[in-house]
Amino acid sequence: MPRPPARVFAEIATADPPRGPRTVMGRAVVLGASIAGMLAARGLADHAEEVLLVDPDGDPTGPEPRPGVPQGGQVHALLPAGQVQLERWFPGITATAIREGAVPPDPATVELWVNGRLRPLPATPQDEPTLVTTRPFLENLVRRATTAVPGIRVVAGRAEGLVFDGARVSGARVRVGDEVVTEPADLVVDATGRSSRLAEWLGQGGHPRPTWQRMPIRLNYASALFERDPAISDAGVVIATSDADDGRVARQAGIQAVENDRWIVLVAGYGDDRPTRDPADFRERCSRDFPAAFGDIATGARMIGDVVTYHQADSRRRDTASLRQLPAGIIPIGDAIASFNPVYGQGMTSAALHASCLSAYLRSAPSLAEPARGYLDDVQVVVDAAWSISTLADLRLPHVDGPYPRGYPVASWFGRRLQAASFTDPELNRRLSAVTMMHEHPSVLARPGTVARVLRGERGRPVG
Repeated sequence: MPRPPARVFAEIATADPPRGPRTVMGRAVVLGASIAGMLAARGLADHAEEVLLVDPDGDPTGPEPRPGVPQGGQVHALLPAGQVQLERWFPGITATAIREGAVPPDPATVELWVNGRLRPLPATPQDEPTLVTTRPFLENLVRRATTAVPGIRVVAGRAEGLVFDGARVSGARVRVGDEVVTEPADLVVDATGRSSRLAEWLGQGGHPRPTWQRMPIRLNYASALFERDPAISDAGVVIATSDADDGRVARQAGIQAVENDRWIVLVAGYGDDRPTRDPADFRERCSRDFPAAFGDIATGARMIGDVVTYHQADSRRRDTASLRQLPAGIIPIGDAIASFNPVYGQGMTSAALHASCLSAYLRSAPSLAEPARGYLDDVQVVVDAAWSISTLADLRLPHVDGPYPRGYPVASWFGRRLQAASFTDPELNRRLSAVTMMHEHPSVLARPGTVARVLRGERGRPVG
């Protein structure tokens, strides 16, 4: 009997330390050294005699944006569930980050604005690991922790294809300098991100090509760094979002206090609403479109460097049925299996949960001669959760015309009422936050007690 998605998700998102190592393979090769690739390598190190981590950006020497992460200079968020996984795999990493300058946000400096209305903050556990950093800082921190794990070796190279032995994948072809070498493996992990060529490589080997399901979001955003000055603002984390209902224009913005006494500020729009690299345009948008803290910082603080922009055309996920046709010896992870509208901050947290799925699969004593169905089943639960959260909101954008999930009208109706009720009901606020922060699966919000609580609030009755 299949396990309910909420139960699977709870097992995946656990904070419990992984059980003891159990070697099930000789060698694993991870293609790509993003957050997804590094966490995959860490999980694999408990089960492989050797893990080869292929990094197309070579060996970065510090917390600088990498060419392989074109959006690395933008605001990034590791949701609390992702921070739990980081601490699970690298105990003490939160304390290390804070010692090196990461900013633990003070709740008094955190604000969440929805359609111009300040939303109450949900109650959170006092011991929950929380930190805010730039992406280069976080990647550098995780890279150092990953490469310190025995058995993990990094090679500077670029994935060029897969090697097949009959019906299974038996390695990868990697370009190292001017030479393409074959790296044999009992398991290959594709962590090459949105640019993954997995479908092409599998087609070359005579296997079905996994297809993408796409939602055209046409997101445009810009970020800038500012010198932090308490005389201008005490903002720690500020998030502002407006939807396209009631004549509003759909926009998002964020402020994060980050390492080295800086703020990083983001503004985002959709379709033809495109923030530019012009600092004057950036300051005008902050002052005109968002709460006061944005204008205060953009006009009063010293900008450090240039405004950087990024465009993402769509959210995408691998088609579930085509994933089940993958041969043995290969799995995708992170953005190579699904990537979402980045304004919801799900990317790195999803990648961390994918790594937890991989760990659970390898601890189940699988046969590596067979396709990794156990991993794929679990990772689809995570993908479904993130996809339902982000696309339910994105389907309200006027230029997005699907694909619509089954039951969308009811889900959309309920979602709006749940959000409205959560402004005045602390318990609903807590439950909704647990889902949006990816601690729990969205299906928990359909439990009878939650539905009844929302409907009581809808009718204006006291919520007990």
